[in-house]
Amino acid sequence: MSETPLVHLENIVLRFGEKTVLDGIDLKVFSGDRLVILGQSGGGKSTMLRLILGILKPTMGVVRYRHLQVQKLSRSKLNLLRSRVGMVYQYSALISSMTVRENLALPVEELVRKPRKEIDALIRENLEIVGMSGTEEKVPSELSGGMRKRVSLARALMMQPELILFDEPTAGLDPVISSVIDELIISLTKKTNTTSVIVTHEMESAFRVATRMAMLYQGKIIEDASPDRFRLSANPVVHQFVTGTTKGPITETPLNADSSK
Repeated sequence: MSETPLVHLENIVLRFGEKTVLDGIDLKVFSGDRLVILGQSGGGKSTMLRLILGILKPTMGVVRYRHLQVQKLSRSKLNLLRSRVGMVYQYSALISSMTVRENLALPVEELVRKPRKEIDALIRENLEIVGMSGTEEKVPSELSGGMRKRVSLARALMMQPELILFDEPTAGLDPVISSVIDELIISLTKKTNTTSVIVTHEMESAFRVATRMAMLYQGKIIEDASPDRFRLSANPVVHQFVTGTTKGPITETPLNADSSK
């Protein structure tokens, strides 16, 4: 593991008006990590992904991508950074009027100039990686939920990123397909040597894919550890979240009214 993080959310505070969503976050993502960020729904997990992408700017603190301060980048440099980062959205976010081929080509056509033959070769290669060869001319409505998720993974690989961000990658999928997607995340990040940050609140999926786990609670990271250490955490909030018990600080204290997913 490199000593210099690929991404560093450094003392991040994020407020929307009077609402404090993130309250002093300090989190590092190292090359090769499969970092799972856990937390309650509406707790600010997905917001952290938007900060990394530069979609949001922090109220205080610094978002670093290698040596770059993301919030200070010009639009052209931010687009260059985004070309290094793949994003897999919660519900696939495929454009319904476009074929699979067109959906996969879109990020390449928007961010870089490549010949059509090279784009088509990338589409074939990435669909093969996710087990979706031969679907180029289908539209999203012709695909199952699990198939759409695979296509969204292929789209995330189109820019040959060094970092992939996953927002609830198994949301809405049955347990079998969820396991398939988890295994696919593990295999593709290994095969392509990419780092990944996975936002989820599904414990089984989290422990399956993670090399590191961090828990966000009331705007703060309260635990950051390997899966084995995370499972044995003495923090009562982490323990309740892992075990799913109804008794503990999470149910005794209302969800922070200042939180936002």
